[in-house]
Amino acid sequence: KQNQKFVTDITYVRIGEQFAYLSAVLDLYNNEIVAWKLSSRNDLDLVLTTLRQLEGKSLTTKPLFHSDQGFQYTSKSYAKQLEKLGFVGSHSRRGNCFDNACIESFFSHLKTEKLYLVCPK
Repeated sequence: KQNQKFVTDITYVRIGEQFAYLSAVLDLYNNEIVAWKLSSRNDLDLVLTTLRQLEGKSLTTKPLFHSDQGFQYTSKSYAKQLEKLGFVGSHSRRGNCFDNACIESFFSHLKTEKLYLVCPK
């Protein structure tokens, strides 16, 4: 079902000589990006701002929200925000990127098919 299982992560995007950080949330039902934020900083605020974009969405009861074990996703502030929005948090096993393969795959396609074709390394 839509709005039942979500995955999230952060990736860096090279823009000229600088880097930006993209936080995205993907709905596993249809692989739609339902929230995203681009920032010059890879910090907790980036993740919380992205998560807050889901406020007011029609969610199923206790939807699953999966992430890796990055410092942003294991913080108390993040856990509180998940709880406030009614999500059940889930984390990948330590050091196992395959647990979050869907969002990793999205980032790979985004970079390969869109960003690097327009702005080569």
